Amino acid sequence: MSRKREKVWLSVAGIIEHNNQWLVVKKKYGGLKGKWSFPAGFVDEGETIDEAVKREVLEETGILAEIKGIAGIRSGVISDEISDNMVIFEMDAIGGELKAQESEISEVGFFSKTKLLNDPSSSLMIHFFLGQTNAKNGFSTHDLNPGTQFGYTSYKIFNMH
Repeated sequence: MSRKREKVWLSVAGIIEHNNQWLVVKKKYGGLKGKWSFPAGFVDEGETIDEAVKREVLEETGILAEIKGIAGIRSGVISDEISDNMVIFEMDAIGGELKAQESEISEVGFFSKTKLLNDPSSSLMIHFFLGQTNAKNGFSTHDLNPGTQFGYTSYKIFNMH
């Protein structure tokens, strides 16, 4: 299927905690190559964001998941030109079998918050969502820098808690 994204992108990610362990993947490509990140991907034409996040989590990890809520929204601009937006969902694992999508993912697993926060190969979003020590109390905006490898000229995460 040909994917037409033009200059406004919409993607989704799933944050899944199961038995005090967090589901993460290592991508084989792009700015997150070799880094732990939450399962994520683009919304396809004819697909809602909830359908997309369930599909992406299943494709990348083999895990069936259902949505509990929205953790936040990431919005950035790449090279002053491309609007790159992501809805980050809180999800529950409800079945499936852990298995990395061979074409895109080098590793997949459930790991403790401590391991992920102490691993230098964990992504900014893992640190942002798992490393928060403040009480969850409403909406907040955070201007962040995910690193030069992405080419962002603006990057924000809107926390929904």
